[in-house]
Amino acid sequence: MSSRVTLADVARRAGVSRTAASFVLAGRTDMRIAEATRQRVVASADELGYRPNITARSLRTAVTGTIGLISDTITITPYAGGVIQGAVDTALTHDRLVFVAETSGDRDVEHGLLQEMLDRQVDAFLYAAMFTQLREPPELLREYPVVLLNCLAETFTAPAVLPDETGAGATAAMALLDTGHVDGIHVIGGRHDTADTPGGVVAGRERMAGIEAALAEAGTAPASVTECVWHTPVYGYRAVSDLLARHRPSALICLNDRLAFGAYQALHERGLRVPDDVSVVSFDDSDLASWLRPALTSVALPHYELGEVAVKLLVENRLEPGQVRVPMPLRERASVAPPATAR
Repeated sequence: MSSRVTLADVARRAGVSRTAASFVLAGRTDMRIAEATRQRVVASADELGYRPNITARSLRTAVTGTIGLISDTITITPYAGGVIQGAVDTALTHDRLVFVAETSGDRDVEHGLLQEMLDRQVDAFLYAAMFTQLREPPELLREYPVVLLNCLAETFTAPAVLPDETGAGATAAMALLDTGHVDGIHVIGGRHDTADTPGGVVAGRERMAGIEAALAEAGTAPASVTECVWHTPVYGYRAVSDLLARHRPSALICLNDRLAFGAYQALHERGLRVPDDVSVVSFDDSDLASWLRPALTSVALPHYELGEVAVKLLVENRLEPGQVRVPMPLRERASVAPPATAR
């Protein structure tokens, strides 16, 4: 195995002192070094494949170029892996590494993992959640650069990177309004206002605010809103089955793709076709959306972009408190068409 290329090797190849080579490769400008010499040092480093000794440098500077991403269960969810990919890719373009740790929501585990990261001189942190929610980071993070990722805190001062759920709600409503739907738009899932989550969840409240605002702007409103759990298709199936016993909808806005899957089944059982009889639009743009037949129009969660933006805030030291909202694009597919009465 070849030995590691050292700074001394670079200096020797370039014909300069080790100090001069160190200044050039560190990007220092407070030492007078001729431009030709700088170019020779950089070329020599490239030719030799020189990489700085991060461990040694961190001992001198107390900067390790590392970011800790600590979350509840984000790493094991199929829809949120893009958050990690976005963070890792962006960190690499800025010569940073990301350490990922998961707590499963256990505060004792969280404290231990954070302490392990701090013992290894991690420079900055992304404090993340699987879905948008209120979460208070541990006190020991107050002295470090932190960006909240897909979560909000009441007492912890840090920027929060979040999906633009209100804008997403408006986008979903406009997808129907733009094709002629005005009346008979029913919402399935609502704010997720259930016994376990009274008042709803953050995403539900914000998506509904966007839906209602866009419809109001068009002079209309949801024909009905069914509050239910979002977790599995069965809740969408039940909600739409009950709705069809009372109404013939023109369109459905389902608060996530799993509810939409259940809605498809209920419509099919009643002999109603998507989108010929009933248009359907949803949220999250999971793999399920493109596999449904007809393929489901869905507003995408910007997982990759959330990780990307959060890392950029850290590496660019833009840590002013406040919310940074990441747009949620519409993935238009085959589940939306003009109302049957207009065809």
